[in-house]
Amino acid sequence: MRWMGGRESGNIEDRRGMGPVGVGGLGAGGVVLALIGYFVFGIDPRTTAGLVSGAQQQGQEQPAGFQGPPKDEAGRFVDVISTSVDDVWSGIFKQAGRTYEPPAAVVLYDQSTGTGCGLGQSAMGPFYCSQDRKVYLDLAFWNELETRFGAKGEAARAYVIAHEMGHHVQNLLGATDQAQRMGARGAASGSVRLELQADCYAGVWVAHAPEVSGGQVQLDPKDVEDGLRAAASVGDDTLQREATGHVAPDSFTHGTSDQRMRWFRTGVTTGDPDKCDTFGAARL
Repeated sequence: MRWMGGRESGNIEDRRGMGPVGVGGLGAGGVVLALIGYFVFGIDPRTTAGLVSGAQQQGQEQPAGFQGPPKDEAGRFVDVISTSVDDVWSGIFKQAGRTYEPPAAVVLYDQSTGTGCGLGQSAMGPFYCSQDRKVYLDLAFWNELETRFGAKGEAARAYVIAHEMGHHVQNLLGATDQAQRMGARGAASGSVRLELQADCYAGVWVAHAPEVSGGQVQLDPKDVEDGLRAAASVGDDTLQREATGHVAPDSFTHGTSDQRMRWFRTGVTTGDPDKCDTFGAARL
């Protein structure tokens, strides 16, 4: 994957090294993030609740981290990819006669951090909080992505970033509210439709990144396969089969591995966000 030399916007809030932050009690925000952990990575909400309620430094608010371009390579990678995603969606919005607003920040943190949705924990994996319009990422997740999910390489990481920023696009367009009205669980739920659309939006970024970045950011066919592998690794059926030995479609929140790969591929091959209308699709 090519990314070195890509534009860096510095829309990064780096909280790494600031230590974990806790809050007294679970609270509504903690419940939201416990559900994020279950929906995205199959983590038992009781496990996340225990992490939240048992976190250290009770009652502290999260101080602001360093804002600007990171100096380490891992941080710069996130900056370049997130900037590229912003640039692609800025152009798409402009063509549609709209103005794109980037996320408030992409937050890098260790272990736990305060968010507009409650306490964020690394065990939940990367997530987007619509309340403060920030993407949250503990870079230790890259190891989890490789060892647990078998999705290796920078392209798989870029897919994760583009997917989470796809949730920001959905928040701007009203899809997040639409999904909430449709329900959070089930094979055709609003949650599944929202996640599959974010996969498709990640593919749209892949399609437009080379042109928008002047060739500085681009994925070759092998890289795309790495992205597909990452999408497949977090399919509901795959995660449930690994965790329990059986699949329960009524509890789906993200879609099957096949669906996630198919919608990601749709975005890559068409480059057209209109083709990502999972809410109007008769077949997911």
